[in-house]
Amino acid sequence: MVEGIMSSSTNSLAEAWNSNPVGRVAAPLREQVINALRSAILDFRLRPGQRLVERELIEQLGVSRTTVREALRELTSEGLVTVVPQKGAIVSAPSPEEARDLYEARAALEAVVVKRFAERASKSQIMRLGAAAESFAEVIESSEDPVTLLAAKDVFYDVLIEGSGSAVLQQLTEGIQARLRVLRATAMSSEGHAAVVEELRGITAAIQDGDAEGAAQLYAQHIRRAADNALQSLQETDQA
Repeated sequence: MVEGIMSSSTNSLAEAWNSNPVGRVAAPLREQVINALRSAILDFRLRPGQRLVERELIEQLGVSRTTVREALRELTSEGLVTVVPQKGAIVSAPSPEEARDLYEARAALEAVVVKRFAERASKSQIMRLGAAAESFAEVIESSEDPVTLLAAKDVFYDVLIEGSGSAVLQQLTEGIQARLRVLRATAMSSEGHAAVVEELRGITAAIQDGDAEGAAQLYAQHIRRAADNALQSLQETDQA
């Protein structure tokens, strides 16, 4: 599964991703195309290295060349698409150097999210955070699929960001997470899941004890350990 996520594709776009034409609804066509492509990338229906040929996108989505180009420019600005000379637009995968910087930025920003959560979250939100950690523990007993594991772990993050009460932090962290999504799935497949559960429980316990600084430090350590696993897997994939 991880090799499938990380490997580039030489198939046509139609073989990699089959989408219906976008509908004529209230949202502008440009936004519909951006959302359709973004979702396909984040759900791994379009994998790193997949070529995004304008002609195929126009035919598949039923929109103009201008709309496709505007959408690709937006996704390029988000880091989800890369324009390669002589090759065109492809689905991005961060280099090891980019991944290190992105993970370090993620550790710093999400540590602030955890601190804000500890300071602002309601009792029910803290209870939901603990429940999310236990739900993840249950999922790892029944599945080894990295995408499934990632979705289960994202519930823990979703509770954190909700309880932090910061739209600014949400916007910043979700942009970084999107660019790291393929590596996050790789890390989920290679890291010791029991250790991850204990880390999430430790973060929750610190929050329950009112130790905002301690919880933030534990979370940063958790992200940096995930980064080590992801970068190791990336290096192994490059060598293979």
